[in-house]
Amino acid sequence: MTQSPSDSLLDHHPHPHIVPEIPIEIVSDEEMALLEAALLSARSLIPSTVRAFPSFRSSPFPSNVRSIQSITLVSKKRFSGCSEPDIEDSGLGFNTTQKKTRLAESFLHRFRRKKGLCVTDFTSAEWCEKQVEFELLGGKKKINKAMKAGSKRHAKLEEEVLTRVKVDIKSDEDKFALKLLNCITGINQLQFEGLTRELPLIGFVEGVWMVGVIDEVQMPATETQRNPLLVDTKTRVKDTLPAEPQRRNGRLQLMCYKYMWDNLVTSEFPSDQFFDYFSLNPDCDLSEEIREVTAKSGCPAKTLDDVVRYYRNTWSMLPPAHDQLLLRSFMEELS
Repeated sequence: MTQSPSDSLLDHHPHPHIVPEIPIEIVSDEEMALLEAALLSARSLIPSTVRAFPSFRSSPFPSNVRSIQSITLVSKKRFSGCSEPDIEDSGLGFNTTQKKTRLAESFLHRFRRKKGLCVTDFTSAEWCEKQVEFELLGGKKKINKAMKAGSKRHAKLEEEVLTRVKVDIKSDEDKFALKLLNCITGINQLQFEGLTRELPLIGFVEGVWMVGVIDEVQMPATETQRNPLLVDTKTRVKDTLPAEPQRRNGRLQLMCYKYMWDNLVTSEFPSDQFFDYFSLNPDCDLSEEIREVTAKSGCPAKTLDDVVRYYRNTWSMLPPAHDQLLLRSFMEELS
């Protein structure tokens, strides 16, 4: 896990008889406007996600940021007394019309179309917006030892309550049917055993399709409290408590899960929009193997539409998640 940098104390030795010359540079109002616009644009990698969670008043995401298009327009204004054209206007390897079209697309549309916005997209952007941008444009970073240790810990916890079964997927309809079925069986396990792990979610939140996987959900043992407790597990490679930025990032992730959970419980799942957004055929027959899996799970289904109805009905019978959220850290030695 990425560690926050530690502060260092610099020992300064005064030289009372030496007065260094300090260069002074005057920044014009136009330059300051450009700098402020650039800072704002760096915090708006996924502009549409700001509207996805209007109730998060304490969220670090800005509620009113300039679009990338507006930043481009500001940057194309020449500074006072500058006769050279902007380098982006020189046409070196770019078509102007194509460039403007690409800038008009949000990262959500470019990289999460037909996939849904991941909860980790939020938390990664809160941790470092530029890192998310680089990964989207240049590919995911290589898996290091700390990431392998985290995956190992999650797999170990999952094996305590779940058994993975390999299933062949023959179509997109099979893939989404299996995802929804995994959620249904996980919720059934929660209700009967009081605990489930690696629970996948697919929900429609404030006009945006979102996906996520909750590390653990616990059902309270008391009869008076029936609201499920959402748990997120973080892996540490050092025997120390996480720094505040890491804890804040984990809290944001849990809040996103709770927001999705409560929305699925209180709002009717929009089946038609689901099929349309992910380009799925509700009447497509599922493969024979998927139909056998649904029958063994107690949800016999022939088409994807049948599985979606089971999914919608399952959520309609659940209570909202507990207001208390549990963020838990484990130490995992690097191998």
